[in-house]
Amino acid sequence: MEPKVMALLFAAGAAGGVVNAIAGGATLITFPAMLAAGLPPVVANASNAVAISPGHLIAAVADRAKLPAADRRLALSLAAATLGGIAGALLLLALPEAAFLQPVPLLIGLATALFAFAPRIQAWAARRREGAAPSALAGSAALAAVSVYGGFFGAGLGVMLSALLAIEDPDDIRRVKVMKNLLATAVSLAAIVIFVVQGAVHWGATLAMLAGAVPGGWAGGHLVRVLPARAVRRAVIAAGLFMSAYYAARIWF
Repeated sequence: MEPKVMALLFAAGAAGGVVNAIAGGATLITFPAMLAAGLPPVVANASNAVAISPGHLIAAVADRAKLPAADRRLALSLAAATLGGIAGALLLLALPEAAFLQPVPLLIGLATALFAFAPRIQAWAARRREGAAPSALAGSAALAAVSVYGGFFGAGLGVMLSALLAIEDPDDIRRVKVMKNLLATAVSLAAIVIFVVQGAVHWGATLAMLAGAVPGGWAGGHLVRVLPARAVRRAVIAAGLFMSAYYAARIWF
C-alpha cells in the first residue's frame, strides 16, 4: 500500500482509539477509512474487525472486578455469542461483493442512529424489566441474533448488547459494560477466526490501523479528563451521518 494510504489508516485508527475511549463509536471512523483506502467492502469490514478487536477485551480486563462468575449462564452466553459471530461472518463471506456493498450506507446510518440514541435505548431496555428476568433460553436466543449482526457488520454491536443486558441487570451499569465487552470480544474473535481462515483480511491495512489504535486508545484514556464526552459524541454522529450520505451518493446514484 502507498505511504499516504497507510498514513490515512494509522490516523483513522488513532482517531478511533481516542473516540472509543471517550464516547465509543470508533467503527464509524475506521470502517469508512478502510473503504477510502480502496479495500473491497467485505475485506474492509473483515480487516476493520481485526484492527479494532483488542479494544473490547482490554476494556473488560480493565474492570475485571465486575467480571461475572464462571457459571453455566456465562458459558451459555459465551456460546451464543460465539456461534452468532461465526454465523454472521459466514453470512458476510457467502454474499456476493455487490450484495454487501448496496446496504453499506444503511448499515453506517443504522450504526450512527444506534450510537446517537444509545442512552435512550439503554434506559428503555432497563425500564422494560418488570418482574422476573427473561429465561436463560430466551436471553440466549436474543443474544445469538444480535451476535449474528455483530459477526456480519459489527458497528453498533455494543449498544445492542448493552440494551439486551440492561433488561436482565438494570441496576449495575458497570457489570453491564463489562459483560458487554466480554460478549463483544467473543463475537469479534469468532468472526475474526473465520475471516483469517478464509483469507478475507488485508494485513497491511489492518496492522497500519492497529498501530494507530493502540496509542489512540492510550491518549483517549488521558483526554477523557479534558475533552467533553458530549462534544466528542456529536462529532462522531456528524461524521457517521456524513459518511452514510457520502456512500449513499457513491453507491446508489
